[in-house]
Amino acid sequence: MTAPTFRVVGVELFERDVALRLPFRFGVATLTACPQAFARVRIELSDGRSASGAAAELMVPKWFDKSPAKSNPENIADLRAALRAAADAYVGERTPRTAFGHFACHYRELLEAGQRRGINALTACYGPALLDRAALDAVCRVSNVSFYQAINSDLPGMAAGVSTLAPDLHGFDMRRFLEKLTAQDSVAARHTVGLVDPITAADVATRVDDGLPETLEEVIAAYGHRYFKLKVSGQHDADLDRLARIAEVLDRSPQPYLATLDGNEQYADAAAIEELWRSVASDPRLERFAASVLAIEQPLPRDVSREAPIERLARWKPVLIDESDATLDAFPQAKALGYTGVSTKSCKGFYKSLLNAARCVQWGQAAGYFMSAEDLTMQAGLGVQQDLALVSLLGLAHVERNGHHYVNGFAGSGAGEEEQRRFLAAHPGLYERSHGSVRLIIRNGQIDLGSLSVVGFASGAEPDWATLPRMASPLSAGP
Repeated sequence: MTAPTFRVVGVELFERDVALRLPFRFGVATLTACPQAFARVRIELSDGRSASGAAAELMVPKWFDKSPAKSNPENIADLRAALRAAADAYVGERTPRTAFGHFACHYRELLEAGQRRGINALTACYGPALLDRAALDAVCRVSNVSFYQAINSDLPGMAAGVSTLAPDLHGFDMRRFLEKLTAQDSVAARHTVGLVDPITAADVATRVDDGLPETLEEVIAAYGHRYFKLKVSGQHDADLDRLARIAEVLDRSPQPYLATLDGNEQYADAAAIEELWRSVASDPRLERFAASVLAIEQPLPRDVSREAPIERLARWKPVLIDESDATLDAFPQAKALGYTGVSTKSCKGFYKSLLNAARCVQWGQAAGYFMSAEDLTMQAGLGVQQDLALVSLLGLAHVERNGHHYVNGFAGSGAGEEEQRRFLAAHPGLYERSHGSVRLIIRNGQIDLGSLSVVGFASGAEPDWATLPRMASPLSAGP
């Protein structure tokens, strides 16, 4: 299938407030509410056909940019600015390009524009990450193919331009790599335990009492999780004690469980996280737990992690980058310092995920290079569907999912009844109606992905555009 070329002739940006049913603490930030961004992109192909596509993503403060000099509203304003900059760039491009060609054409330009505005690389990449998904959704719709078919046949046109943005992949058979990717029917959900999340009923001072699980014990009983992601704070004694309390709950299961530790940049240096792990490995209370840990995620601040070798810690457990994976060359740079893993996260861009997955193959998965699927409290609807489709195609066994736990489905994210009905009808295996909302289904720790092979980028339904507040006026390329 030939990659079609097109112009982006319109971008509409919207947002809707999301209320969390439980506070979510990661690093130094505690989230109780957050706006979700929506993008609708209209494309016009060189042969005159046109189509629209859509994407959605939370605008989470204090993750993209953790500088204490910026407030939460300023973080969100920067993410809006990144979206508007990407919209201006894509609509202003007069030359028809492939979907990947649009991303490649503006990648460095948008990084530089962000730098001039005081916006860091991770934030600057948020704009194209959202628009690229919406644009590919439109390409899939006009071509009458699913996301899986589009990537397998390289409908975005990655093979032709990959070495320009990722010179280390020069000579790699990208077309063959994409062709061999195989979508999965289901994936295990890895449950996140935030830093203020209750572990047992004794930790709950005041219950939400909405019928949904609140403690780790209740989550396991409700959803059957066997994979977990545990936040650590950088405070050695507090982290060790909390991990021991979590392990006491996890160890009750007669079945094996697996976990990852997420440092969220909270450890000042490699020595501090090494000390924690030595304590974990030598603590009799954590014997089973220590053997169950798969990897350690982004323990060091992103600036430190670009320079400090991590080999000693990596001898204990594999270490992966997440927040420091801000640019397309970040993973190769991290590899030189001893990191063997990298996260896939839709807010960083699905093209980056595909490029990094190709690197894992090129460098050798048998040599320990791997990709871990992470979540930024992805919400029911386009956000969670498109991210799950990407995880499915990458062939990953488990994915961090926490949006369904901290937000009560579509109702918590502000969607009306009709919008909820449409998504439920389109994805009856992915969603169910319960507790006053259409919500993600997790049974026996698994998420059913069978409905995501629809025409488009795992969409099947759309938000109620008429009720969404606009983030900005429609942008048009003009006549």
